[in-house]
Amino acid sequence: MKLKPVVKEDIETVWKMQVEAFTELLEKYQDFETNPASEDIEKVITRYEEPSTTYYFVMADDEKVGVIRVVDKKDGSRKRISPIWIMPVYRNKGYAQQAILEAEKIYGSEHWCLETILQEKGNCHLYEKLGYHRTGRTDKINDRMDIIYYEKD
Repeated sequence: MKLKPVVKEDIETVWKMQVEAFTELLEKYQDFETNPASEDIEKVITRYEEPSTTYYFVMADDEKVGVIRVVDKKDGSRKRISPIWIMPVYRNKGYAQQAILEAEKIYGSEHWCLETILQEKGNCHLYEKLGYHRTGRTDKINDRMDIIYYEKD
């Protein structure tokens, strides 16, 4: 598994992968305002063009199995993972964990943050296993879903 930086010509692929990867959660939680599957390609382009953002394909055996976006403002603030996803057919094979560890090799393993869906216990377990701890902040999105915040020092 390796991380391969996304180039501008790949943005449409990233967007299509994002929509496919998050559609199941959108259907489950009905979070049309916050779910990445609801975003248009322009939002992905805008994020890609932010100077602090780098998107990477999560590559396994020359296949694009997912994507991770790292935000590093290089100003002393926390580095952020937002979002990360693994395509449905490749899930539960350790790729998300490996991708996060690879990002930490590139950017350093300390001073990170991320958020996830509280009700998605597998996500919470993954981040906690990697040393992220809950900050205590939770945002209620709707009756089905809450966002929980994590940090790693």
